[in-house]
Amino acid sequence: MRFVRFAALALLAVGFSTSTALASSPHFKHGGEPTCTITGTTSKSISCSGALSGLGGEDLGLFVTTSGFAVYQCQNNGGQVAPGQNRVLEGPTTTPTIISGNAIKNGNLAFTAPGGLSAATTVSGTAAGCPNPTWTGVNPTLTVTNITLRIEQPLGTTIFTCTASNPNGLSGTVALTC
Repeated sequence: MRFVRFAALALLAVGFSTSTALASSPHFKHGGEPTCTITGTTSKSISCSGALSGLGGEDLGLFVTTSGFAVYQCQNNGGQVAPGQNRVLEGPTTTPTIISGNAIKNGNLAFTAPGGLSAATTVSGTAAGCPNPTWTGVNPTLTVTNITLRIEQPLGTTIFTCTASNPNGLSGTVALTC
């Protein structure tokens, strides 16, 4: 009877150490390093994707944070439009995506996580850098400058922070550095 108890405890210990080992080596699959695709003009949609391996069975959190700036045209009370001068900061905004642990198969997961950034349709003439504060900033052109993808497993424990940044703007598909 002691042998049976000992064997059962040993199997239980191996089971716990195996599940811990599976969750202790998360990594991106070869060719699965994260990239983000940026689309849109006044409002930017961001879609980040990648493929992970070595995950545990807990829920996984993907948090896409974006920031950038908008440049506005200046419109006077008569409807005349002139270029604005200032970059109006936008964001950061964070979009969370939670993936159930049930979606992770044998420690593997291919993911897509959305993000976004929008500019107000109008701003004050002062914010836009207009020649007169009574003017209004209109027709924004939005530029994304920073994207951060934070991956958590279990939720609350960061396993990766991946970023892309360019003060002059990011566009198209960009690779993130982790």
